[in-house]
Amino acid sequence: MRLPLLSGSPSLGHEFLATVLPRLRKASELDTIENERARLENWHARLDRTLPTSMVPLFERRFSVVTEQLDGFPSYTITPRGMEPTRTILYAHGGGFVAPIDPFHVRYVTRLALALKARIVLPDYPLAPEYTWKSSYDALVAQAARWSAYGPLDLAGDSAGGGIALAIALGLRDESVALDRLLLIAPWVDLTTSTPETLDYSASDPWLKLSKLTAYAEFWAGSAADLGMPQVSPALASLEGLPPALMFCGTRDTLYPGCALLARRAAEADWDLTFVEQPDLIHVYPLMPFIPEARHAWKTTVEFLR
Repeated sequence: MRLPLLSGSPSLGHEFLATVLPRLRKASELDTIENERARLENWHARLDRTLPTSMVPLFERRFSVVTEQLDGFPSYTITPRGMEPTRTILYAHGGGFVAPIDPFHVRYVTRLALALKARIVLPDYPLAPEYTWKSSYDALVAQAARWSAYGPLDLAGDSAGGGIALAIALGLRDESVALDRLLLIAPWVDLTTSTPETLDYSASDPWLKLSKLTAYAEFWAGSAADLGMPQVSPALASLEGLPPALMFCGTRDTLYPGCALLARRAAEADWDLTFVEQPDLIHVYPLMPFIPEARHAWKTTVEFLR
């Protein structure tokens, strides 16, 4: 089901972020695959991988954090202090499979924790190009299955993390593990870029560059031959038996055609997926602060997950 929420032009706040964020994130086309691989590996070698809490005021006073090691990588369980969680949300962060947890992710998941009386499980999975999906997928499915024993379990993720969340949901379904809800924010669910209109949508996207996405997709898959695997491109998998899901995507987003493909295949599979598609909005707009489009998305999200 497709459910547009807003009409009219994007807000001034959105247009400001659409101009500023690509510059801050240094959006650019691919130079060469070899140079990009070297750039990412050098960046990763210098990264501070501690949990980035700078956008959450008084984080340590308001939330407790427990760190768990999963097959060599950490996962953070964030719980509001003084609150007994009623559900668990496992959130897979975005970043093109090459970037770590961002302060925007922590801000968003702590808001979910407070609004839904939830504990948040936030895995810091190994990044490409040094690692592929094989380094974390089995551990993430096993972790989600363990948490399902403690009450209602939701999966959520944005961008690349949205694809990971959907892939985990497929793994849980195949193991007959109960899953309550699925939240997908501009998910990257087709790394084969099989939709022919992707090039046209990419031309209007100020942020995501298709040349880099193509390289990152193969980094994450490990080889071109694995791009279509369910763990890598879950939109191409069998979608029967999945839980109710909510998906957001703007049309000024290179990933929009993949999201539209997922919505079409969901309808064919009789999967209860609500697709909120917003004209002229950029990538992961629900995560952005202080814009009315994100406030609308937030209200819809909380109502759905409740």
